[in-house]
Amino acid sequence: MRGAILYSPGDVRVQERPDPRIEQPTDAIIRVSAACVCGSDLWPYRGIQPVHQPSPMGHEYVGVVEEVGGDVKNLTKGQFVVGSFWASDNTCENCRAGYQSACLHRVGMGSLGSQAEYLRVPLADGTLVATPEMPPADLIPSYLAASDVLGTGWFAAVAAEAGPGKTVAVVGDGAVGLLGVLAARQLGAERIIAMSRHADRQKLALEFGATDIVTERGDEGIARIKEMTGGIGAHSVIEAVGTQESMMQAIRSTRPGGNVGFVGVSHDVSLDGMDLFWSLVKLQGGPAPVRRFLPHLMDLIGNRVIEPGKVFDLDLPLERAAEGYQAMDERRAVKALLRP
Repeated sequence: MRGAILYSPGDVRVQERPDPRIEQPTDAIIRVSAACVCGSDLWPYRGIQPVHQPSPMGHEYVGVVEEVGGDVKNLTKGQFVVGSFWASDNTCENCRAGYQSACLHRVGMGSLGSQAEYLRVPLADGTLVATPEMPPADLIPSYLAASDVLGTGWFAAVAAEAGPGKTVAVVGDGAVGLLGVLAARQLGAERIIAMSRHADRQKLALEFGATDIVTERGDEGIARIKEMTGGIGAHSVIEAVGTQESMMQAIRSTRPGGNVGFVGVSHDVSLDGMDLFWSLVKLQGGPAPVRRFLPHLMDLIGNRVIEPGKVFDLDLPLERAAEGYQAMDERRAVKALLRP
């Protein structure tokens, strides 16, 4: 099969890879209908995360079941399915608590590489959720968004306790931040402040439900949020970048007793204990338990209540995956969709 492989920073190639096969009786093989490039894929692409050997790429995916292992009970060949970037059994104690990303038997899908024609999905019964019927083509991008960025933005909004009567600030205008805006709107937030300097992303944030745009960053951005909230700060803040600046901007934009939901993959972030102590801010975040939210999100998509697929502003055949990486790296695209 054809699949994307990262050889070294900036060097993505689509070439022949071994076809996946059933390795465990709990596995499924899917024919990938669509995959995409994630913001976290850019860390190794930029050389910030070391690349030690050629590595298959991709952890977001939707597709059609081709084959199932002998222990798979809930899936059949021909079903259209959505899965999370963590494979999980959905039955262990952590999964039952709603933290499937901490499943005791989890498998990172990034190690298997979903930017390919076919994909082996471990723990298939717990990981994959099937649609009631084969979806129309126009819904596939939205279902793909549910595989990671929508579920991650949703988790950030839930962790930040976005809801009725709340003011929510969103730090980061990538796909996760934009879908954090959408999630906050769906959860009933009264005011949603998107922090963005890019006109195209501001426009999409407003479409998704933002009520205000703040272009300032760092201390200026914090001061602007405080100014807009009576000098106190937002009730809920979503952090969707993962840098020192973005984390401090999120914490310092939050009012005492408020909540930060942080889902940006942290790189060189260090928090001062006394700053945190005096802030009286609550923090929750980490790798999103997307599987917790998938059934609800897929219902919203299938019923056309939300259209998270709008975050894909570049649609390419898999063979041109390198163009998708480059466009996102240069911020010419919010998110690149790849079609095998």
